[in-house]
Amino acid sequence: MSDFQQSQATVAAKDTQPAETKTRVWDRFVRFFHWSLVIAFALAYWSAKAGKHELHAWLGYFLVGLVLARLVWGVIGSSHARFSNFVHSPTIVLRYLKAIAANRPRRFLGHNPAGGIMVVALLVTLVCITFTGLTVLAVIDFDGPLVDLLKPMSDQQAFAAWSFHVYAVNIILGLVGLHLLGVLVASIQHKENLVHAMITGYKDHDEESGATATADPETGRVQLPVYSSLLERNETIYQEQ
Repeated sequence: MSDFQQSQATVAAKDTQPAETKTRVWDRFVRFFHWSLVIAFALAYWSAKAGKHELHAWLGYFLVGLVLARLVWGVIGSSHARFSNFVHSPTIVLRYLKAIAANRPRRFLGHNPAGGIMVVALLVTLVCITFTGLTVLAVIDFDGPLVDLLKPMSDQQAFAAWSFHVYAVNIILGLVGLHLLGVLVASIQHKENLVHAMITGYKDHDEESGATATADPETGRVQLPVYSSLLERNETIYQEQ
């Protein structure tokens, strides 16, 4: 075989292999939010158990800022950070959960439908935790930005706010466990390291997987094709057997 024939054979072999490229999925803020939330919540939980109330309060303020910033970024942020990118109808979420159970879920570059509903659940619970935390700080410790607003609250109402705060913390601990399980299952099913992706911001794009990208989170430049409509995106949530 001549050198030219060998080179042509090499090119043909490469063309038959699925093309993989690194695609930036998670922008700097999403990564900062994710890992800052992990650290701050862990420290807040520890400080409450250890009786370090002042540290607990400051960590609570930090969490309030993080959550508010993430809610704003979910509207104006990069493509994969926006709620419109990963919030699906209950029907789509249930269909995707069935696909996971059948070991045939479609791969998403951003949050899949199950991951999207988990993000929403975590944010809603965090809003409850931070608000009830500020309420407890105001009506029990007589401190914080809500002191004047919540002065009329009775002792019974204050105890109810504290109880709800503790209850919400227990709920989010359960959600975190489900989140970690979901990350593990998705990493195994799609053969990718999702934790590493949340550190670097990059994931592999495989043309045969059906995963798509929209725009680069930092530059806004479109890197890979996107679906033409929301209907098409929802109709291909899971792979057919």
